[in-house]
Amino acid sequence: MPNPFSPSQFQACLLQWFEQNDRPLPWKGEPDPYLIWLSEIILQQTRVEQGKPYFLRFKETFPTVFDLAAAPEDHVFKLWEGLGYYSRARNLHATAKRIAIEFDGVFPSTYENILSLKGVGPYTAAAIASFAYNLPHAVVDGNVYRVLARIWGLDVPTTSTLGKKQFQALADQLLDTAQPGQYNQAIMDFGATCCTPASPKCSTCPFQTNCVAHTQDRIQELPVKKKKIKKKNRYFHYVDIEFGPHTWIEQRLHKDIWQGLYQLPLIETPQLSTNWKELINTHHLPDWLQNQSFKVLRKSKIFKQTLSHQHIHAIFWRIQLSEAPLVLKENFIQIERKNLPKFAFPKIIDWYLSDNALYLNV
Repeated sequence: MPNPFSPSQFQACLLQWFEQNDRPLPWKGEPDPYLIWLSEIILQQTRVEQGKPYFLRFKETFPTVFDLAAAPEDHVFKLWEGLGYYSRARNLHATAKRIAIEFDGVFPSTYENILSLKGVGPYTAAAIASFAYNLPHAVVDGNVYRVLARIWGLDVPTTSTLGKKQFQALADQLLDTAQPGQYNQAIMDFGATCCTPASPKCSTCPFQTNCVAHTQDRIQELPVKKKKIKKKNRYFHYVDIEFGPHTWIEQRLHKDIWQGLYQLPLIETPQLSTNWKELINTHHLPDWLQNQSFKVLRKSKIFKQTLSHQHIHAIFWRIQLSEAPLVLKENFIQIERKNLPKFAFPKIIDWYLSDNALYLNV
């Protein structure tokens, strides 16, 4: 492994850069471990600018871990709406309950105990431990992988077992144990604002002269990642039922995407049909629509949402019941249409509900 800088040289250079380029964020310098944990969970798989308003809303709505623990899950999901990866919200709520009940609201103060919390991995545990308690644990997130890979010329895949070990070992070696929280924040900020993925600011980078990626013209090659997993396609037909002021929704309770969120009644098919007759002739009406008297009013355009491992393609069919429903699924919930905004839906349904211009006559 190339050795362009000694740990002390790297620390001094990085912290000097940080002193001159500190970016204000609402969780920086936060002394409350609960709020530090809250910010770190929100920022998992989320860009900083997107996460900021969510952090501020959660902080205002749930100022203490007891407030979050006591909240209904639906309320937590609704506040989380739009952030995606809803297992994070589920784990957030479960962990808040555990801290409130098992630890009397006192947040764990050791790396091992923090790591034992649901939804907390090595990176998040290191971040919380260093920011909240100034414990000497080095963070390794996407920004840190990129900085270390480029400066040291590490070409082992970051997602491989060997890569994770090598990057963590180097991060531990470079950590300023006298001020780990400051150091961790500095290296993450450096990766986020200077050593960026597409257009790094090499001309102003303090490590430019000795950076392996820069001197060997390998900036776009590093860090190395494994090939992306091929995403599968899924085809959803949502049925938007109209009966006077009422409609029906259901909660996704099975282990699949969007578990715990609500949706309009769903028909999932192997392909997407843009014609209602073709849809029911090919796939048949679901039991809960059979023997119902209804009229198809409109259909939407095709909506698409990309998830980590799936592409979702959806069409929404607005139907009007002629009389009170005879048979509907047990888990269907009848609500007034005006109350739809009170429920947490996947983003693809929010797009449909918020854009009436996309309705098409059938």
